[in-house]
Amino acid sequence: MRRRVLIPALVALLTVVAGASSSAETRQVENLRLTFSGNFTPNVLPRERAAPVDVSIHGKVATTDGSHPPPLRWIEVELNRNGRVQSEGLPTCSAPTLQSTSTQTALARCGAARVGRGDFNAEVILGRPIPVSGKVYAFNSRRKGKPALLLHLFAGAPVRFTLVVPLTIGHRRTGNFGTVLRARIPKLGGDLGSVTQINLTIGRRYSFAGKRRSYISAACSTPRGIDSAVFPFARGTFRFEAHREFRETLLRGCRVSGSG
Repeated sequence: MRRRVLIPALVALLTVVAGASSSAETRQVENLRLTFSGNFTPNVLPRERAAPVDVSIHGKVATTDGSHPPPLRWIEVELNRNGRVQSEGLPTCSAPTLQSTSTQTALARCGAARVGRGDFNAEVILGRPIPVSGKVYAFNSRRKGKPALLLHLFAGAPVRFTLVVPLTIGHRRTGNFGTVLRARIPKLGGDLGSVTQINLTIGRRYSFAGKRRSYISAACSTPRGIDSAVFPFARGTFRFEAHREFRETLLRGCRVSGSG
């Protein structure tokens, strides 16, 4: 059901807002270090109506001793409950359609369903650690009749592989975070590979039923007379092999536009 989406605000000074808009969080457990950051653009938004935004997520995994990072097994990214994800009228793509495809083939088959793009780095062990990099695309999908996302990661050289990651889109009724993206990460390279860094921006403008729409929308809902805010934007939970788990919350800021 469509509803007005407003970002709940905590009153803050503009200097605090600026600082909250660029910080990244780094955590370490034993020799494993994770950096998680994210943001949305634009961060100057109307006060009382939702406007199109793009959401960017960055994650990086490393070890302090230079050893091969353990595989990521499970991920959950929660977004502020008053952000809206809307996919009505967008084409969808299925996981089997993307299996064993290059980026070019994936876009040829499912380009109409694309809602995000980015890049990634990985490390594959083939006698020795081999660094690889490639493109990642996000496609609108459905799982058990409900909205979902598919991430398609492809590297062509020096090691060629395709990784398709289905993410469910769920919702919570209470708390700061209402939209929840979850995924179990498939094995990479026969479990000899690990994704070490990913940068992904999700957002799409499109038309449906004669109206302009946005895959993600938000507003900067502050009280009258208060034109800036800081709020809990996202929370990420990452679970690695041997049950090592990281959880981080990101605070971000917004400002009310002149017409808001």
